[in-house]
Amino acid sequence: MEKIGLRELKNRLSHYVRRVRTGHPIQVTDRGEVVAELLPPARSVASDNTRQRLAEMARRGLVRLGAPNDRRLYRRLPRLVPAGTVKRLLDEERGER
Repeated sequence: MEKIGLRELKNRLSHYVRRVRTGHPIQVTDRGEVVAELLPPARSVASDNTRQRLAEMARRGLVRLGAPNDRRLYRRLPRLVPAGTVKRLLDEERGER
């Protein structure tokens, strides 16, 4: 993996971004110490494929899938203060600005 100094990266950022885009990872150093790595973005995985992979891992005992969400948890909570109260209090606090 190519190593470059922080100053060099700053001066030639476009060049190094093009290199990373073509698949060449780069380590960034500051005073000789590696402080960051520039890597091409990971390819996204389709959600169906993710579900299939999770199901396979669960079958193999590597993960345990959570229970489905309980729809009753999504009920609307009652209002604690009348509508507009928060806006009125904020306007009072801010005063004339």
